[in-house]
Amino acid sequence: MLKISVVIPTFNRKHTLKRALESVLSQTIDPFEIIVMDDGSDDGTREWIKDEYPMVTYIYQSNKGVSSARNEAIRVSKGSWIALLDSDDEWVSEKLERQRLYLKEHSEMIFCHTNEIWIRNGFRVNQKKKHQKHGGYIFNHCLDMCKISPSSTLIKKDVFKDVGLFDETLRVCEDYDLWLRITSKYSILFLDEPLIIKYGGHLDQLSRVSGGIEQYRIKSLEKLLRSKLLDNSQYDLTRNMLIKKLGIFANGLEKRNKEKELKIVKEKIKHWIKIPSKH
Repeated sequence: MLKISVVIPTFNRKHTLKRALESVLSQTIDPFEIIVMDDGSDDGTREWIKDEYPMVTYIYQSNKGVSSARNEAIRVSKGSWIALLDSDDEWVSEKLERQRLYLKEHSEMIFCHTNEIWIRNGFRVNQKKKHQKHGGYIFNHCLDMCKISPSSTLIKKDVFKDVGLFDETLRVCEDYDLWLRITSKYSILFLDEPLIIKYGGHLDQLSRVSGGIEQYRIKSLEKLLRSKLLDNSQYDLTRNMLIKKLGIFANGLEKRNKEKELKIVKEKIKHWIKIPSKH
């Protein structure tokens, strides 16, 4: 029996948090605990949770970002497995049970994610080929963009002791960053069933950032290259992806006449091109 701690970070999302919580309470198996980590909400979330969901462990902190909220909840959790759920998403009722059964069949695995249903501005949309999910040793599939939705994951808590928690310095792409660290070391279990419903298009969506999301992927790749996590092949793949992304980013800066920033990016490209392959 897996002891599953459900971790739900939230910030002024009372309007969607009810949907997320009800999807957890409607699961065909009960989690060990449900933690709502409130990252500084001022929309009445605290009183509402206390009144309507007394079975939930509610924790409040001043606003520090989603990574900090997730990390603190993981630290205080009492379960041996962590199931993440964003406060604007929801689970299909069999989500935890299907993952638990699948992990029972693959008892050596420490990370399981699932497929998903996408709803954008109230309408269901199809995933593109570039968003295709994978299982196994998928590090190379995860370099270009985030291929794992946090809300679909069930993760053995020991993994965080090995590779670390979410990077709190990243405003977005904190999931992309963590998945790269995990997939560089571990094989991943993929359950190809749409067990979460992921909502997009709303104004408070975290992936809406000025200057584009690519700059945060670049920061993550640079950090990964400076770490000691990668073998030679992974290092080369990461370096090549970084150079590619820096080139794309540089083209965007050039079109917007951002000469100062463009100069810095071009210097970075020269730096990483000069570094020899590790093969």
